[in-house]
Amino acid sequence: MGHVVVVACMGVILMFVVVVFSLGNASADEMLFKFKSPSFSGNGVSAHYLTIENQEHSRKETIKEEVQAYKEELARDANNTTLARFIRNLESRIYAELSRQLVDNMFGETKSESGSFTLEGNKVDYSTDGSFVSLKITDTEGGQTTITVPIGSFTF
Repeated sequence: MGHVVVVACMGVILMFVVVVFSLGNASADEMLFKFKSPSFSGNGVSAHYLTIENQEHSRKETIKEEVQAYKEELARDANNTTLARFIRNLESRIYAELSRQLVDNMFGETKSESGSFTLEGNKVDYSTDGSFVSLKITDTEGGQTTITVPIGSFTF
C-alpha cells in the first residue's frame, strides 16, 4: 500500500511536468496605458490647442455676426414703422413743394431777380441777370459754393 501511494504521487508529479512542458514558450506583451487626450499625453498637443483656439475664435465671430444682424434688423424694423414711413413721405412732399416754389420764383412768369432762403442750416442766395442764374450756398461753418447755370439751356 505504501508503494501505491508513491506511484500515485509520482504520477501526479509526472502529469504536472508534462503539462508545464507541453505549454511551450509562453509570451506576452508589455501592458501600456496611454492617454487619448493630447492635453494629458503631449502627443499632438499644439495641434489640439490650435483646434480649440480656432473653435473659440469661430464661435466669438459667430456671436458678433449674430448681434450685428440683430441690430440691423432692429434698425430696419424701426425705419419701417407706419410713423417712420409717414415722416419720410411728409418730408418728401415738403421738399417737392419747396423745389416747385423755388423754380417758380427763379424761372416762372413772375420770377424774382434775386432772393435767399435757408435749407437745413445752409443759406442759399440766388440771383439772375437774364442769361444766368447764380446760386451761392453758404454752409454753417462759413464755407461757400457758387453754382452758375445758363438759363437758355435749363430745360426739361
